[in-house]
Amino acid sequence: MFRYSTVVLCFTFVAVALYAATKEETRLEKCGVVMEEIMNVPDNVPQGLWNKADCVIVIPSVKKAAMGLGERSGRGAMVCRSGENFNGPWGAPAMYALEGGSLGFQPDREATDLVLLIMTHRGADSILNGKIKLGGDASVAAGPKGGEAQLATDAYMGAEILSYSRSRGLFAGISLQGSTLRPDDEASEQIYGRKITAKDIVLGKEIVIPVTGRHLVHVLQKNAPRNESIQASMRANP
Repeated sequence: MFRYSTVVLCFTFVAVALYAATKEETRLEKCGVVMEEIMNVPDNVPQGLWNKADCVIVIPSVKKAAMGLGERSGRGAMVCRSGENFNGPWGAPAMYALEGGSLGFQPDREATDLVLLIMTHRGADSILNGKIKLGGDASVAAGPKGGEAQLATDAYMGAEILSYSRSRGLFAGISLQGSTLRPDDEASEQIYGRKITAKDIVLGKEIVIPVTGRHLVHVLQKNAPRNESIQASMRANP
């Protein structure tokens, strides 16, 4: 009886672990699908911003939290350009979670896809070093869409993070002031099969991109292969 119970318990642990891994792998695959779909939106993020972003975070199917009017939470992945100055090819994805904050007046059951562009080294460093509050630890602004790129204003040109949403087929900049963003190291562990932090994933030199993350990385590499930001050039060539 003791042996039978032990076997059942071990089987249960294995089943739970496999389910968790599969769940996170599916989530990461969905990140790639959402990113490709957003890249194909006619009036999406201006190409110049894609080209200057150090990192990109995509969080699919953000839904209303159980508590708090308008508050939402979701989980997704962050991909950064490799290299000390974020001026290399796009690297391996680290899993992230967004919590709190309001996304406006979407219906309770309406899911929203979010994309965040990290535009500065300081913003990337803050996100990699732990949980941050958007608008507090890092400045955030609703990003401009294609035609709005010419209307450069201090509101978004000085922001460390630019945020966008897609809901019911509509794509627009959105404010995430007051939301928190944190590394989801438990999810990353399920993806990579070992304990590993977001910082180690992004800054590591020999991190292999998991199969389920290749689509996401490929889409970014295809559409924004080089970092054209001035700060990347200056740091790479002091």
